Amino acid sequence: QVQLVESGGGLVQAGGSLRLSCRASGRQFTTNAVAWYRQAPGKEREKVAEITHEGKKNYADSVLGRFTIGTDNARNSRWLQMNGLRPEDTGVYYCFAWITWGQGTQVTVSS
Repeated sequence: QVQLVESGGGLVQAGGSLRLSCRASGRQFTTNAVAWYRQAPGKEREKVAEITHEGKKNYADSVLGRFTIGTDNARNSRWLQMNGLRPEDTGVYYCFAWITWGQGTQVTVSS
């Protein structure tokens, strides 16, 4: 049974950076396909970045130029580098792959 575990969230001031990690257990990341979502309080879960099966990287307009998604096959994980964080980036960030969700990691950006 595959499990995804996110880490790297925390509290950061506006303009700061965080790097989230999504580590898989029970299955090797043999495919590039992964997506990062976030859910702010009272809002719907939204996709912020993804890598497609073809290896193409896509970003939501709100994070384009600030967030970068990547792979770390040596650690069987995927990551999300977040720079220039804004208060509106606050939320729980989830990793999604193989029709499986991680438990999420909280990101809080103070103004």
